[in-house]
Amino acid sequence: ENLSETFGGNHSSVAEFILLGFSDHPELQLFFFLLFLVMYGITVVWNLGIIVLIKISSQLHTPMYFFLSHLSFVDLCYSTTIVPKMLTNIVTQSHTISYPGCLVQFYLFCTCVVTEVILLALMAYDRFVAICYPLQYMVTMSPNLCIQLVTGSYLCGMVCSTIHTCLALKVSSFQSKNVNHFFCDLPTLLSLSCSEVSLNKLLLLTVASFNEIGTILIILISYGFILITILRIHSTEGRRRAFSTCASHFTAIAVFHGTILFIYCQPGTGKNMDIDKVAAVFYTVVIPMLNPLIYSLRNKDVKHALRKWIGPKILS
Repeated sequence: ENLSETFGGNHSSVAEFILLGFSDHPELQLFFFLLFLVMYGITVVWNLGIIVLIKISSQLHTPMYFFLSHLSFVDLCYSTTIVPKMLTNIVTQSHTISYPGCLVQFYLFCTCVVTEVILLALMAYDRFVAICYPLQYMVTMSPNLCIQLVTGSYLCGMVCSTIHTCLALKVSSFQSKNVNHFFCDLPTLLSLSCSEVSLNKLLLLTVASFNEIGTILIILISYGFILITILRIHSTEGRRRAFSTCASHFTAIAVFHGTILFIYCQPGTGKNMDIDKVAAVFYTVVIPMLNPLIYSLRNKDVKHALRKWIGPKILS
């Protein structure tokens, strides 16, 4: 049964796509492969390590680390959705991906990205409550509320990706099966469409902008109140440490949201393919690798838990 019968349109010309990736730089293929392989390896080890460490360390069973464990899980998932296929395409002659496989890849990627956008806002709110209202922290951020917030972030991610994927199924034909990207990103696919995709583009812009504006407002308001509270700290050392932690968190958030805004929240998205590829590398490869370092390895509680867990293993 061909794809036109399966999906209700004439998809015979796109039974599969060819992901061009970085093929326009053949002399750099080995460099790209080794670089992304090392970065993906670090991403897997660090994020899995954080998840396991938070699970087994009772002192890390707090709302902050509950959110962090889910952030690490989402980072690991969407990096794994993209990078292994990208590495395979770099070292093989065949850069193909089936049409259903392309949509599945986008669905999983979109779910993870939207979930991460919301999780970052939740983590900013969590820090706001912890720093500005420390005596009410454990009551306000109760276990039930944390579970509900995280569940809601996953549900929002799945709903958004389902809407975009269902509309993508209605695209009846494409100008070419050559996708100038290293994964199946929706703006790139829409730019190849021969069908009317104005609704797809409008919905992509609207949903992405709504998610971005809503979460960025939560982050900015939370960090605004955090900044005011930090400035009231009389201890210079305490103020310096608080600034250092918040600055690193805010930098990670700014880089992640900056790339999302650049790619998805501008009219005519998907036209500057080469620039989009470079930006996409940041949030698919670089940020999932750096998040564990920024959010946890600079934290004294995590370092203490790591020493407590690794120390006896080494001695034994």
